[in-house]
Amino acid sequence: MAQAKVYYDRDVNPELMHKKRLAVIGFGSQGHAHALNHQDSGVEVRVGLRPGSKSAKRAEEKGLKVLPIDEAVKWADVMMVLVPDTRAPAVYDEFIAPNLRDGQMIMFAHGFNIRYGTIKPPKTVDIAMVAPKGPGHRVRETYEEGGGVPALIAIEQDATGQAKELSLSYAAALGATRAGVLETTFAEETETDLFGEQVVLCGGVSSLVTTAFETLVEAGYQPEIAYFECMHELKLIVDLMYRGGLNYMRYSVSNTAEYGDYVSGPRVINDQTRAEMKKILAEIQDGTFADGWVKENETGGKKFLELRAKNEKHIIEDVGARLRELMPFLNPIIATPSEGIKGE
Repeated sequence: MAQAKVYYDRDVNPELMHKKRLAVIGFGSQGHAHALNHQDSGVEVRVGLRPGSKSAKRAEEKGLKVLPIDEAVKWADVMMVLVPDTRAPAVYDEFIAPNLRDGQMIMFAHGFNIRYGTIKPPKTVDIAMVAPKGPGHRVRETYEEGGGVPALIAIEQDATGQAKELSLSYAAALGATRAGVLETTFAEETETDLFGEQVVLCGGVSSLVTTAFETLVEAGYQPEIAYFECMHELKLIVDLMYRGGLNYMRYSVSNTAEYGDYVSGPRVINDQTRAEMKKILAEIQDGTFADGWVKENETGGKKFLELRAKNEKHIIEDVGARLRELMPFLNPIIATPSEGIKGE
């Protein structure tokens, strides 16, 4: 297996982005981080938003200049599209496509729309991706701390012959080359990102935690004890993995816990689970998941919103909120996903 190519500050020319005008389309989680980090790195930035966007005031309060999306596209040399995947095609068709000129670069932080063909730019522009491997608030926080969040880079279309060098310069201004930027493709990033979210990071972990919690509560154990065992302590274990991998986690826990890891883990994540993982991956690869998600949004997201409402009311959320309130040092947050489908 070939080792991935990783780029760092020493491998890029940061001055390339200083010669370009950047329009960040959208000012959500990723949008605010990209715009602010680039502004702080000395890049000329505008934020492109729909007329009447609630995000305009927040952007201006941060010292950023805001333009309607079509004007931002006309002004920019580089555009980073950071609106939700399901809204990006409409934004592209209405505001971006009619105002493109040859030699511009269109960038994405996720390959979804290019991979599944919901956005089809002309051959006369560069198409690239810089995808931070972390949420927007961490991209901003680590930049301000002098560090960075690792990122992926991919070039789908190189009309100018400079797409890769310019994308690396973009990643440097974002702070990503401080931590490392791995080269990939739009297809690989999209498929692995969706798989990771569904099977491990969001879907897998959420289902594992809630199912284990329910198992203990249904067996008569106190919900508070179940919460600590199945939810609260998860961060402690993940932090060990984050710093030193699975080996460091196993080194740090007791022999009893390590033995239970080896003998019980494969009973939970078994051949049936592995088969379901492969099925999920196949649905991502052949577009089944993407088609379903696009159609769900086109019909108002009824099923999605029903699932959100159901999970928000799970007992683990009530128990956790009460316990976290007693631990102010955790900086607890009372939050639910946004009403409706998240916008820009």
